[in-house]
Amino acid sequence: MDSLHDSHSLDSMSVSGITNSLTSSPAEQLSNRRRVDTTMDAIKAYIIQQGLQPGDPLPTESYLCEYLKSARSSVREALRKLEALDIVNVIHGKGTFVGSLSLEPLVEALSFRAMIPHGDTYNDLEDIIELRKILDQGLAPQVISAVQQLSDDEVNHLRDLIEQMNDRASHGHTFLEQDSAFHQGLLQSVNNSIALQLTQSLWLVHMAVVPALNADISLDLKLSASSHADILDSALKGDIQAYQQAIATHYQPIERIIHAHMK
Repeated sequence: MDSLHDSHSLDSMSVSGITNSLTSSPAEQLSNRRRVDTTMDAIKAYIIQQGLQPGDPLPTESYLCEYLKSARSSVREALRKLEALDIVNVIHGKGTFVGSLSLEPLVEALSFRAMIPHGDTYNDLEDIIELRKILDQGLAPQVISAVQQLSDDEVNHLRDLIEQMNDRASHGHTFLEQDSAFHQGLLQSVNNSIALQLTQSLWLVHMAVVPALNADISLDLKLSASSHADILDSALKGDIQAYQQAIATHYQPIERIIHAHMK
């Protein structure tokens, strides 16, 4: 395993600086940062400086202990915490690899925080909605460009989803599944993987929280459903201003509910 990494330069200052902090006295180390957190930082720095990509193998625990001058228990705990963050992937019997680096841990944390009853529940939801709207409106040029490249079948699929949403709204039913599919269809060709992943992550958090508000949401279902037709039509016409206004209209029902509960 060592030979796999011998071709890389190991004289990077940030790794050596973090590693040096691991060899300080226990009192100094505990007064600054927990040893395991410092080990986590050193492993992340190693991944970056070695130019490793998702799926690439990491050295063995023994190598990391020697290279980072850290105890095996600290390395193991650091790897466990990094695995929870999707930064590394430990496969028993095969080794440790760079993880997929997804935003799933962020989704889990945001969803859990938003679903736990506390005084700031509606403030949290308001923040999520605001960030979603900022991303949706900010991505308007990219979305419009992508939508205009969709095939007739793909556009017809989006129109079918709109029809389903309008039908469900007319019967007083919510349409989270169709809503999610519609927005994913708009964003599927946007050439910004981080923005796309973050948008989808925030949508998942939104979906996890909103069902508790179904009784209130039913009052504005028709407005929310009909706004999707305006979103699609304005995108197909290439009208950025109309698209951004349609996005704003789309969020108005949930924003009114949140503001009513915050009074």
